[in-house]
Amino acid sequence: MRGISKSFPGVKALDSVDFTLRPGEIHALMGENGAGKSTLIKVIAGVYEKDSGSITLEGKPIHFKAPEEAQNNGIGTVYQEIMLCPNLTVAENMYIGRSHSLLVNWKQMNEQAERLLASLNIPARATQELSSCSLAVQQMIAIARAVDMDCNILILDEPTSSLDEDEVHTLFALMRELKERGVGIIFITHFLEQAYEISDRITVLRNGKLVGEYETIALLQIELISKMLGNELDDITSLKKHEPDVSDVSIPVFEAIGLSSSAGVRPFDFTIQKGEVNGFAGLLGSGRSESARAIFTADRVTGGEVRMKGKRVKIKTPLHAITQGIGYLPEDRKGDGIIEDLSVRDNIILTLQVLNGFFKPFSLKQAQEFAEEYIERLNIKTPTADTPIKSLSGGNQQKVILARWLLTHPEYLILDEPTRGIDVGTKVEIQKLVIALAHEGMSVTFISSEIDEMLRTCSRLIVMKDREIVGELRGSQLTESAVMNVIAKGGKNRWAD
Repeated sequence: MRGISKSFPGVKALDSVDFTLRPGEIHALMGENGAGKSTLIKVIAGVYEKDSGSITLEGKPIHFKAPEEAQNNGIGTVYQEIMLCPNLTVAENMYIGRSHSLLVNWKQMNEQAERLLASLNIPARATQELSSCSLAVQQMIAIARAVDMDCNILILDEPTSSLDEDEVHTLFALMRELKERGVGIIFITHFLEQAYEISDRITVLRNGKLVGEYETIALLQIELISKMLGNELDDITSLKKHEPDVSDVSIPVFEAIGLSSSAGVRPFDFTIQKGEVNGFAGLLGSGRSESARAIFTADRVTGGEVRMKGKRVKIKTPLHAITQGIGYLPEDRKGDGIIEDLSVRDNIILTLQVLNGFFKPFSLKQAQEFAEEYIERLNIKTPTADTPIKSLSGGNQQKVILARWLLTHPEYLILDEPTRGIDVGTKVEIQKLVIALAHEGMSVTFISSEIDEMLRTCSRLIVMKDREIVGELRGSQLTESAVMNVIAKGGKNRWAD
């Protein structure tokens, strides 16, 4: 790709970008949200037509006008948001659109799918409905679909965002096997360690422009971060998290006693003080998100009681939780967070409008003022407040959901994976915001699959395993090894030494 440019109304997404992919290499494409990564791969995949520049494939000029043309030329793409049909079977999802015959040999199709699933160690049956599979398994099925199309170029857009450690190893083994076969792989990820583990070269984009192309082995991580951000990155370890006064015996802002839910969370006790940032830590499937959903009653609560500032309250629905001053940013940003077809402004004011009542709508002027205030405060990159939220990058979508809750001025805010799938710079912005909110007196529960992120942000960690609390860490105990130690011991020794 040479001199590739692409513009949208109000935004120049790509500005004369060069990119080269060699046969049999894994090439990481990196940059902040909004850097132009997704636009670049969509130009390659035929989703977008370039405004200018040239593209050659194996030395021949190409100009794809549709994704089918790219697929027919050996380019397979797996996007960050799983683009499959949940109401169809696994096999149907793997082979949909690939036969031009009206007659389908269902037995042959299912057998082929079973062989491919087995070869990739994907725990799914060809005939089961896709909706019955976990998000991680659905992601693997999307990759299997692309791999089975005999692609020469495989584009993976954040393929590991919903995979656990073992599944990442399985994917990487597959990527290395395809590399040996001569397949060129474009790997988009926000996980720096994964880029260094699997890639041969790294191309960095920033604000739609090419920063540079580097051999992975020769590029230090701190240099990579600096190139992605375009300035000297504040030392993340210098973040001064808010440490509540441990001698303060004031009544907790929120307290749960014996709380359990229909999602299988075992009865647990939980408290959070005014101005505290705590978090649920644990491996994938430990019950972190389920515990947060129980507190917000996003899942049906099956037992226990809740107190707000010492007074027992009945919270039966998320609306009850909101009226009690509790906010919740969900793990699944697309499924449970944004409303894609609404504007940034409408997504921001949504919860406050619910509290105000739908028969008392805000005027356009009021709504615009609310939106502009938080667009500026959270540095949300959007052409206007009228822009559909689906047009924004993942990190900016996340900021919009944060703005939605901050507009309601909650006393207690639950953030479940607020930095998943977003760039390093936005991660730091969100961490700083959480700490600033705590200094202002807001109580925050912060959940992340990245332990080091939680250690930087939280003053207390509640460690979970098998959907129950197995330990608690604070102060000098807050180290990654201590967290792993508590998880390993499980219920045998519920407290760190």
